[in-house]
Amino acid sequence: MKRIGLAVLASVLIGLPVTVCAQAKIGFVNSDRVMREASPAVAAQKRLEKEFEPRDRELQAQGKRLQNLQEDLERNGMTMSPEDRRNSERQFNELNRDFQRSQREFREDLNARRNEELAAVLDRANKVIKEIAERDGFDIIFQEAVYASTRIDITDQVIKALAAGK
Repeated sequence: MKRIGLAVLASVLIGLPVTVCAQAKIGFVNSDRVMREASPAVAAQKRLEKEFEPRDRELQAQGKRLQNLQEDLERNGMTMSPEDRRNSERQFNELNRDFQRSQREFREDLNARRNEELAAVLDRANKVIKEIAERDGFDIIFQEAVYASTRIDITDQVIKALAAGK
């Protein structure tokens, strides 16, 4: 009798998680797609491009000057006096050092600003996801999955809500 009771209890406990999971409402959000396609993310990217375009143009011009100086050294180096060659090489090395430093600073500044902008977009997206989850009665929403059916994918809803300014 005790064995039968334990068997019944075990079968009930084994079936319990399946029943609980069957009642849970699950959703999925492709956060990469949200960060690429949502209007706040696109606007943030445009702001970054506008903000950093002048510095990028200056870096490109500086790189072109460096390349021209290197070509001039290669082309005319053998005909230059030793002193002129040393001066040109010194000038090239200084310009190259400045260029490398400027590039590094540009990348650091751009990455810092990009992180600021994306953090703001991510914060808004998370608020929208939470609102959708509460409104539609989701128990859990995943941001990463190996596979997610389109039936549970709420990415489009999130993108539309962000576009509407929620």
